[in-house]
Amino acid sequence: MAESTCDISGLGLDELKALLAQALEDNAGLKAENAALREEIARLKGLKGRPKFKPSGMEEAAERASAKGGKRKGRRGAKRSKLTLDETRILKPDSLPDGARFKGYEDFIVQDIVIMPWTIRYRRERWLLPSGETVLAALPKGVAGHFGPNLKRFVLSQYHQGQVTIPRLTAQLTGLGIEISKRQIVRLLTSKQDAFVKENIEVLRAGLLSAFWLTVDDTGARHKARNGFCTPIGDDRFAFFATTGSKSRLNFLELLRAGRDEYVINRGALDSMREHKLPQATIARFGDAEQRFAGRKAFMAHLQKRGLTDLTVQPDPVLIATEAALWGSIAEQGLLDGAVIVSDGAGQFRIAEHALCWVHAERLIHKLDTFCKAHVQAKERIRARIWRLYKDLKAYRQAPTPRRARQLERRFDAIFATETGFATLDRLLARLRAQKVELLTVLKRPDIPLHTNGSENDIRCQVTRRKISAGTRSDAGRDARDAFLGLMKTCAKQAISFWDYLGDRLGVLEAPAVPRLANLLTGHAKA
Repeated sequence: MAESTCDISGLGLDELKALLAQALEDNAGLKAENAALREEIARLKGLKGRPKFKPSGMEEAAERASAKGGKRKGRRGAKRSKLTLDETRILKPDSLPDGARFKGYEDFIVQDIVIMPWTIRYRRERWLLPSGETVLAALPKGVAGHFGPNLKRFVLSQYHQGQVTIPRLTAQLTGLGIEISKRQIVRLLTSKQDAFVKENIEVLRAGLLSAFWLTVDDTGARHKARNGFCTPIGDDRFAFFATTGSKSRLNFLELLRAGRDEYVINRGALDSMREHKLPQATIARFGDAEQRFAGRKAFMAHLQKRGLTDLTVQPDPVLIATEAALWGSIAEQGLLDGAVIVSDGAGQFRIAEHALCWVHAERLIHKLDTFCKAHVQAKERIRARIWRLYKDLKAYRQAPTPRRARQLERRFDAIFATETGFATLDRLLARLRAQKVELLTVLKRPDIPLHTNGSENDIRCQVTRRKISAGTRSDAGRDARDAFLGLMKTCAKQAISFWDYLGDRLGVLEAPAVPRLANLLTGHAKA
């Protein structure tokens, strides 16, 4: 069904421009439809259609060049010049005739790796003092247990970064001559990793304090033979993973407390209760004074004392009050202050200032089932218009102006108010139009991304781990796995070698120093 016409005599310049842009888009769609019809007629007549040429890729190359300031990518420099020489060997010819003269050297650099078992016996001196006390020489830094820091680094790197399974890692090490069992490798991966788990929480806290935006997602994760969910939280500077048994809003708010257990009733908590339609009479039971509770047990006892646990009304006052108290704890710590959460639209992520991923929104249209050629054409025309708008939104992020924002908003209304005659598509467009504020958050916050590709990329390592290693069996193993995945991704985003990071934290001799990852994030704190 064609869009209805309107009287343009009373329209302003901006409205006329928007109307002209829409007409040009519709004209391009009609041209494409006519071309498709001509090809179909030619096919039915047995004639050859138009030849199909592959795209030259010039547009894609132009976009890449414009994104980089129009500069051509230079040739890569010789990587060998950056290498540190560990050994120099002088090679001589096997035989030389009489009269040969030495003319210097010609260098030929070869990179190699030395992997071999290295067993050390520490003979610790033991002294008996006159007082009767025995003094024993201390072990070197990094030596704890009968496996050295370099072996621990190799195991952690292979398992988390190389995605090597424990049986294969066992076979690999025993093949090299290391006397180690599968159970010992599991202990190296899961036991005494509190320092890494603590740094992982520090990274989350520093990230939430300094982030302007966050992308979030979730995926399945098995723990103790039960289905659970792994939630990645991060931006372009850090990543954090947490595996839990739920993916509710309550669970998400608990993660955003960054390791704290407090429940707080303050102004932010009371505002959250009002936002979620909790009756004013119920809110009044909490009073106006700020209240803090040490944990969930203490807070639930407070709700019972206030009589909320006996209420059987909707919305559930216990659930809303608990979520509000969690949000009060987050606000009190200064976390997520002004940050935008970008998600795929899942209900648990709709807290604070929220924006929707355009890729997930368009995917709903892409996955629509069509039943005739008219439906196919209607869907493709809408998708083409959406992707053109998406491209212009990306350009707007580079040079935002109020006038351009108004134009893009009118184009959004024109696209998602279209009546195509395809009823299912029309209902979907109306539903997406109702989410206009969250889809167009970028117009007032051009610093945020238009998609959740960052979280999609981060979560792939967990998906791969799930496929090759099923799940975790102990809470220590789950926490260690999540911590190392987050730290590994954070190192990558900070351009830090994960191998160097492990070497510094495990006390490997001569390993380069790596600063605390949380300190790198606080260095980019909000003004």
